[in-house]
Order: sequence, then C-alpha cells, then structure tokens
Amino acid sequence: MSRENVELVRSIYEDWERGDFSSSEWADPEIEYVMADGPSPGSWTGVAEMAHAWREVLSAWADLHAVPEHCRELDEERVLVLNRNTGRGKTSEMEVGQMWRKGANVFHVRDGKVTRLVVYFEGDRALADLGLEG
Repeated sequence: MSRENVELVRSIYEDWERGDFSSSEWADPEIEYVMADGPSPGSWTGVAEMAHAWREVLSAWADLHAVPEHCRELDEERVLVLNRNTGRGKTSEMEVGQMWRKGANVFHVRDGKVTRLVVYFEGDRALADLGLEG
C-alpha cells in the first residue's frame, strides 16, 4: 500500500510543479493541515480551512511553484518530500529562495487520501522533527 502513497504524493506534486494548487481531490474531507513554520504557522481542519489558509499564503506570491527534489517513504502512512519553492513576492519582488531555501512536506496517507499534511518552509526543521538530521 505504501508504494501507492508515494505515487499519490507524486501526482499531487505534478500540479504543484506547474503552480496549480487548485485541486483538493487528494485530501480527506477532515484533513489536518499544519504549517509548522513560515509566515503563518498554525493548524486547520477540513478541506475548506486548508484552502483558506493556503490562499492566504498564495496571495503574497506570484508564480509560486513547488518542485520536489526528494521523495521518501517514512513508513506505511507517511511520505516525506523535500522541495524547492520558486516564485517572487507580489509586493517586494523578492524571490522565494531568498527567504526559504529548501522546504519539506510530510503527507500522512490512509485509504488513498491525505489525512494530514505538515508544511515546512524550512526543510531542516522537518528533518529535525522527524529525527532525520544529517
């Protein structure tokens, strides 16, 4: 089952690489969405709350894309993706990479749906939280 989880996560990133964050078909209706760090840390429950929280982040950026650099199965339900975000601030024109070099996402998958998504703007923090430093 876990190989299918990795494939699900890769399919999500196919859209995100193109800057398309509009689909939520992959999400469980009661998904727990966590921004562990970054501009607006917090936790939200449900697809509508996740969409609202992510729209707030997206509203500050132009041409935001999430490019996966490494995808790793952690266990039967969790997939770690180390990624690089590209884009620029709508007001500042600052490149995302000037603020956050490498990010990470941890997807918790059950029965073909993402039940929890933890977003890290600082990938090193994700590795530390997961005990994978170094």
